[in-house]
Amino acid sequence: MAARRTAVLNNRGGVGKSDMAVRLGAALAKRGRRVGILDFDPQGNASRRCGWRYDEEKPQLTVSEAVMANRVGTMAQVWTPVEWNIEYASRMTLAPAWLELENRMAEAGVVGNHLRLAKALQGADDHLDEVLMDCPPSLFHLTQMVLAAAHQALIVTEPEIDSILGAKRVRDFVAEKKATLHNDELVLAGVVVNNLDPAGKALEREQLGSIRRIFGDLVWDPVVHRRAALATADNQAIPLELTKASGAAPARATFELLAETYEKRSVTVA
Repeated sequence: MAARRTAVLNNRGGVGKSDMAVRLGAALAKRGRRVGILDFDPQGNASRRCGWRYDEEKPQLTVSEAVMANRVGTMAQVWTPVEWNIEYASRMTLAPAWLELENRMAEAGVVGNHLRLAKALQGADDHLDEVLMDCPPSLFHLTQMVLAAAHQALIVTEPEIDSILGAKRVRDFVAEKKATLHNDELVLAGVVVNNLDPAGKALEREQLGSIRRIFGDLVWDPVVHRRAALATADNQAIPLELTKASGAAPARATFELLAETYEKRSVTVA
């Protein structure tokens, strides 16, 4: 049976999509789930945070080669271990991205190319329970490939107007274009609010209220607060358990609670 595939996205950059994919994936792995982190952003931030490095002398297979091949199941050759020194990482695997993925953008006009990722994943994620797919900050070809392969979409936003507008564009795009992407079953699973100031600044509280009014029951709890531990773990490409920066314990607790919400609110995959 195929894994449940979740597109993690916003039409604006810098909102924490990569971090959400990696940290939520880690929390799910801690709960015993077998998790794939599929990086589909040419910046490769999720890949780096999982400990992966591109070796120009010995080039590794990435998601770009898998979709370029245009054959069933090619992603099976791309999965690689998450290089974290912690027990639950044994239940995590990574499909890394590199700058070469940008070249797939040039193929957007070829009929049917939006289905290449779905084809590459066919039979290649049966060993997993969840695949979290990190998207670029765009609704163009690369993101459309992810949405065509996904069962559900998870929007990540910040309590800030441009991020909220980007989230609204994703919501509307999923509703209006999923049939065009040949994925009528695609659903919007929820909206996660990231990077909220723990001090509770008035403007951010106001914007959080706007998010709840706009998206209603789609908004997941808890929100993710801005923590030094998250930035430190990202910079060092380590799990939250291994950082000594401030706020590590509440940051871990937040993602563990979000993993519970994910399991309750996600679609069931037959």
